Amino acid sequence: MYLRRDRALTAVSIMLDVAFHAGRSGVVSGADIARRGDMLRRGIEPVLQGLSRAGLLASVRGPKGGYRLGRPPRTITLNEIVRTVTEDPEMQEEGTNLLRAKVLEPFWQQMDQEVSEKMASVTLEHLLQNAEEAGMQRPSRAPISFSI
Repeated sequence: MYLRRDRALTAVSIMLDVAFHAGRSGVVSGADIARRGDMLRRGIEPVLQGLSRAGLLASVRGPKGGYRLGRPPRTITLNEIVRTVTEDPEMQEEGTNLLRAKVLEPFWQQMDQEVSEKMASVTLEHLLQNAEEAGMQRPSRAPISFSI
């Protein structure tokens, strides 16, 4: 696999987990996100903070706190999520390596642009539809009625 699987995949996984389990109305805890994603809580905390600072997640404080989407899933693209948590993808120029400067860097930038364009066309809503098509059921957010 050519795409990096660290922060970018973690961020998309977190956003999909929140969209799937909480949406915009419910809240999921960081501990639940980590448990379902088989990740360490302390390992995902910087990613959660970055997504919150960017407005992609809304952080809710308190004993019943956690995270919910900052915007509707149809407006959040994978490209936006990935760009929020990754460093500058530009390669640092090192010396006067002409092969790198004239061949490798332009090629790498072209590939990055193609991946960015594809990821900009995919939203969290698309991934939620894929989950439903795969037979996954989202948790119900209907209130419990105690009337008899």
